[in-house]
Amino acid sequence: MPNTPQYAPVKIGIVSISDRASSGAYEDKGLPALQDWLGRALKNPIRFEPRLIPDEQDGISRTLVELVDAGCALVLTTGGTGPAPRDVTPEATLAVADKLMPGFGEQMRQISLAFVPTAILSRQVAVIRGKSLIINLPGQPKAIAETLEGLKNADGQPQVHGIFAAVPYCIDLIGGPYLETDDAVCQAFRPKNAQRPPRA
Repeated sequence: MPNTPQYAPVKIGIVSISDRASSGAYEDKGLPALQDWLGRALKNPIRFEPRLIPDEQDGISRTLVELVDAGCALVLTTGGTGPAPRDVTPEATLAVADKLMPGFGEQMRQISLAFVPTAILSRQVAVIRGKSLIINLPGQPKAIAETLEGLKNADGQPQVHGIFAAVPYCIDLIGGPYLETDDAVCQAFRPKNAQRPPRA
């Protein structure tokens, strides 16, 4: 469904964190995966702020602050959330947090456990800084889509909700734009008193 001006515009920061991709050793797949999924899931016009950076804690923190200060209502990172020595994305994210949102990480691991037992090694976190929601996502494009979208049964109905179902209402609560999703990709949940009438 094409994006139209009737929907509130949103600025979204997308950050791929990888020593090798940022140095040109291989092609980054995180940023295209994020842009593709968000472009399908949201009806709002999106202005992306993409960043491809190495696994350096201070540099990651600076980038997150820069994107929040630039007015990104949502900042999604991919990569650097495992237990290896260079995996420092969660630490860099927590360092700039005003509030922790632990439910996002818990749900991501729950979704990924349906596919691989090593999901328990993932350390993704989500935080609020100012009026922005920052979420760490897995590093693989397939896992990015799975955690955002969730698991569906054979009839296409949600079996385990993806984390993005809760993102629009969270952004409402912190003073961001009203995000509207394509239900065929991801059905956002809001309490009835927070819902706006459907558009024609």
